[in-house]
Amino acid sequence: MNHFEYRGNSLFAEDVSVAEIAATVGTPCYIYSRATLEHHWQVFDEALVSLDHLICYSVKANSNIALLNLLARLGSGFDIVSGGELERVIKAGGDVSKTVFSGVGKTDQEIQFALQTGIHCFNIESAAELTAIDNVASRLDQVAPVSIRVNPDVDAHTHPYISTGLKENKFGVEIEYALPLFQQAAQMAHIKVIGLDCHIGSQLTDMSPFIDALQRLILLIDDLKSNDIEIEHLDVGGGLGITYDNESPPSPAEYVKALLPLLENKKLKLLIEPGRAIVGNAGILATSVTYLKTNAEKHFAIVDSAMNDLLRPALYDAWQNIIPVEKRPEGKLKNYDIVGPVCETADFLGKNRDLNIQQGDLLAVCSAGAYGFVMSSNYNSRPRAAEVMVDGDQMHVIRQRETIADLFKGESLLPDPG
Repeated sequence: MNHFEYRGNSLFAEDVSVAEIAATVGTPCYIYSRATLEHHWQVFDEALVSLDHLICYSVKANSNIALLNLLARLGSGFDIVSGGELERVIKAGGDVSKTVFSGVGKTDQEIQFALQTGIHCFNIESAAELTAIDNVASRLDQVAPVSIRVNPDVDAHTHPYISTGLKENKFGVEIEYALPLFQQAAQMAHIKVIGLDCHIGSQLTDMSPFIDALQRLILLIDDLKSNDIEIEHLDVGGGLGITYDNESPPSPAEYVKALLPLLENKKLKLLIEPGRAIVGNAGILATSVTYLKTNAEKHFAIVDSAMNDLLRPALYDAWQNIIPVEKRPEGKLKNYDIVGPVCETADFLGKNRDLNIQQGDLLAVCSAGAYGFVMSSNYNSRPRAAEVMVDGDQMHVIRQRETIADLFKGESLLPDPG
């Protein structure tokens, strides 16, 4: 569910009209619904109520500190993949002891920072990383809590760029090599093994890959136990999909119900790392139609948002619904490609969309809360968009729009040779 709906012919975010927000902060702008965000987190928490669990929101999905702060207030943990994301969690008031550090390329500086702040654990992705963490922990005279991320070689049936659980992917340790690495870790004086981790991909809409992966993890847990290695938690990752178009992903309750039979009598804390499923449908991108253009083959709506604002269509050929902010009761639909001003053919937000629009109209790109602003850039020297959080009948700017001067910050000319 989400709290973006039409009232009459006008699109509202909770109790604030999207047109009013656009008039106040300009376009393009990302608009988030607090009620939707909190509801989606609470649905996961309620589904897991019978289990000892920790929800670690995947910060990479959307890392605005206001959004992270709202989740922290609910008691959420966090899944991070960089020192910068850890800094964001801290700035947002998140509980570092509920934070897991994933990612294949942690630097010594990031490892040291995470150890000194007291994170819950590192999700180890290679033997080389295990050695690096042991070395840093030894230097600090600390013991690093670790969970080893296993790659179960399960096909998640998702876009190849967001598949993470196959042998060809860079993530995790191949499952057949996991036991020796656990045994190596158990012998290290500055390492404490506390968990087993797995994440097979993103935007999954079928339970079978999750079940397949979990069955393989349960066998590994039993193998570890027979080798005197007891773990405290099982981290099943994230990846639960959302509805962009006609998808029917499992609900959190259906997801947990399917996992429960496999977890009986394991006495493990369950960690889960949802990102898109919490924030994806909690946001939209509002954009203005700059020009309408027609050639012999196509109608184009040229808007003020571009691939630098929303990369998913260009990167993944992703489909997101695009709707008018103000419906026109009269006029005919035309089939448009919604394109931006960036000098790339890949600069589109949507193709073949039937719309009744005019120059100057506002459009909303739906399901833009995840992997939207967080993947944006300054390509073509375009300032990044504003971000707004709606709370009931109030709107709050949670990120100011960048200025042209912001783009030059940190740059400098060469000295005058004269």
